[in-house]
Amino acid sequence: MKYLTAFNAFGREAYAFVAAEKGYFKEQGLDVEIAIGAGSGENMAALASGAADFAPVDSTGYILTKATGKVTGVTAISAVQQKSMVGLMTLEGYGITTPKDLEGKTMGDQEGATTSILFPTYAKLAGIDASKVQITPVNAGELAGALAAKKADVIGQFVVGKPLIEKAAGGKTAVALPFSDVIKDLYGHFLLTSDKIANEQPELATKFNTALLKGLEYSLANPAEAGKILNEAQPETDATVATQELEIMAPYARGDAKTLGVVDADRVKRVLDVLEDAGSVPAGKKPADFVKTEIAPKA
Repeated sequence: MKYLTAFNAFGREAYAFVAAEKGYFKEQGLDVEIAIGAGSGENMAALASGAADFAPVDSTGYILTKATGKVTGVTAISAVQQKSMVGLMTLEGYGITTPKDLEGKTMGDQEGATTSILFPTYAKLAGIDASKVQITPVNAGELAGALAAKKADVIGQFVVGKPLIEKAAGGKTAVALPFSDVIKDLYGHFLLTSDKIANEQPELATKFNTALLKGLEYSLANPAEAGKILNEAQPETDATVATQELEIMAPYARGDAKTLGVVDADRVKRVLDVLEDAGSVPAGKKPADFVKTEIAPKA
C-alpha cells in the first residue's frame, strides 16, 4: 500500500520513516511504500482516485475542501496533531508581533494553501480587516527566501518551520503567529484514507493507525534519532533541522490528549460551528461527514 507524506520530507514527516525503519508497519502485517506528498489538494485527489491509500492532510483545509464539495470519497481516521500547526511566519524587525500588525502588510503564500484559505476566518476572529492584507502567490519552495529578502512581510508557514526559516534568513529570529491562538479547537493534520478502505477494510485502517502513531510516539520521544532516520531515507533533509522541528511539534501532537491520534466528535462540531459562523462552510455539516471516529484511537 502507498502512503504519502503531507508535503515534501520535512522533519515533521519523520514519523512515517521511523515507523518503517523500526518495523512498526511489518508488526501489523503491512507492506508500505512511503512516497513524497505534494500538499493537501494533491494528496486528497490521490486518495480519492485510489493512487494512494493513506496520507496526512491539514484538518482545516480538508474540512473546508470537503464541506464545499471540492473533494469526495475520503475520510479522516486519526489526528496526527491535536493542535493546529498552521500559522504565519515573519522575522524579528519586520514590525509584526500581533495579528493587528498584519494590516497594510504583504503576505506570501502558496496558491491554494490552507493558510490562505483559512486567513479570512482567522482575520475575522482576530478582529483585523483581511482586505488590508495583500496576499501574493509564492511557490512553497521559495517562501523562506521571499521572507528573507523581504519580498513578503510575512508568509504562510507551519509553526514547526521556524528553524528552517531562520536558517534561510541567516540566523535571524523568526516570529510565529499560530492560527490556533485565535481559533482554539483546530486540529493539526488528520490522517486520511479512502471511504472504500474505511468502510470495507476498517481493520486495515486500524492497523495502519497503530503503526503510524507508534512511529509518531517514538519520534517525539527520540527526535534526534528520528531526524537521523529521516536524513538516511531522504539525504536532502537536514537532520538537525528535522530534530528541531520534531521538538517544536511535540506539544502540538500531544495537546491535552492522553493518547496520540484521538479525534473527539464534539470538538470537530465546534470547529464546524466556527467555520460555519465565518461563512467558510455550508450549514448542517456533521462530524461524521469528515471523521470515522470509530476507527480513530480512543482517549
